Amino acid sequence: MQTGYRRPARILHWLLAVIIIAMLPVGGIMVTEGLDRATQNLLFILHKNTGVVILVLMLVRLAYRAMNPPAPLPNSMPGWQKQAAGVTHILLYVMVFFMAITGYIRVTMGGFPIEGLGAIGLHPLLPRNEAVAEIAKTLHFYGRFVLIAVLALHIAAALHHALILRDGVFGRIWPFWRA
Repeated sequence: MQTGYRRPARILHWLLAVIIIAMLPVGGIMVTEGLDRATQNLLFILHKNTGVVILVLMLVRLAYRAMNPPAPLPNSMPGWQKQAAGVTHILLYVMVFFMAITGYIRVTMGGFPIEGLGAIGLHPLLPRNEAVAEIAKTLHFYGRFVLIAVLALHIAAALHHALILRDGVFGRIWPFWRA
């Protein structure tokens, strides 16, 4: 009986975790006042294009999860923890999609290119609209704090299961080479 996540789910989880966590400081640094313009441009290009990669990987992850649901959590876990885990996972998915979508709206409706998409012939799906771009920029800016809070809760719970409870819950997702 499958008790943990399958290898593709584990790989997608950790790949996305590393990329998303790396993107948080990049997003903060790229808007720093007085930053060298060449560095700032490089960080903006990295952030925009990596955001598209995150969106694609999240769509793959969501499709994989729909076709391969994870095994149920252990019966030893209290019901409230199972509910909290479910809500946290939903919030993580929602916030990652929220950040990718608001970032895309801000960039394309602000008239900025996404170089990787342009290189493969994909043009913006949305028309230029500065007012909407500014709203998306604000939502993206504040959304990062919600994402960070949900990530912190998820990581704290994972560490609690791994280091304190040692109940096997963390082992369901790590290491990815075991499944």
